[in-house]
Amino acid sequence: MVTQTLTNMQINKILIGIDDSKYAEYGASYGFDLAKAFNAHVGLVHIVEPSVIPVTTNDTMTGLPFQDSGVNEVELLNIQEDLSDNIIQRTINKYAGELQVTHFNEYGSTADGILSCSKQFKADLIVIGTHSRTGIDRLLMGSVAESVVRNSDIPVLVVPMKEV
Repeated sequence: MVTQTLTNMQINKILIGIDDSKYAEYGASYGFDLAKAFNAHVGLVHIVEPSVIPVTTNDTMTGLPFQDSGVNEVELLNIQEDLSDNIIQRTINKYAGELQVTHFNEYGSTADGILSCSKQFKADLIVIGTHSRTGIDRLLMGSVAESVVRNSDIPVLVVPMKEV
């Protein structure tokens, strides 16, 4: 019965969430291999979480003024956007081959951004790589993968990469 269901399964669009980590790259590789097997259209999404710029001009520990970095918020957003574009382009160049790829650069919460893009893209499957944190590390760091799995309306494939 399961075999019959799998042979009838249609996966036409796969959304792959990436960042600049080896875990995401491993997940992207897996996702692109699946896309090639199903000849699926790939949606590639990179979410930029907002950077926090200190409001105070003095270091609260020493009381000394911060050094002016010379980078304002607009420049920081432009830098983040360029980095995001580079991550996406590098991933497309490395894995896409002849596959059709649509890419998304979003700002905000990573899990929410992935879910939003999956709806916009009308994905049939979400693929994300993850580290294999457990216990207190997982509790303290949270888990984008767990949030996506819990809140997604479509199947999510979480590709773990264990440290060797």
